Amino acid sequence: MISRARRSLAKTLTWRIVATTDTFIIAWIITGEWSFAGAIAGVEVITKMFLYYGHERIWNKIKWARNGDDPHTTIWPYKQ
Repeated sequence: MISRARRSLAKTLTWRIVATTDTFIIAWIITGEWSFAGAIAGVEVITKMFLYYGHERIWNKIKWARNGDDPHTTIWPYKQ
């Protein structure tokens, strides 16, 4: 179970880098101001990180379309 939580956390962090960069660029194009774009991206990175992590954890509890014999993916080696 811990490996799933770690995987969710790793996915959360890497996705936030991609998504926040996208938000920053879009906000900068729309506003034309680096400071506004930075403020928008700064708020967005915090709120959406928590939302994504919660969303990912909920989906881990849903059995729909899941192959039950798939091994867990981990980012840190561990012994079973």
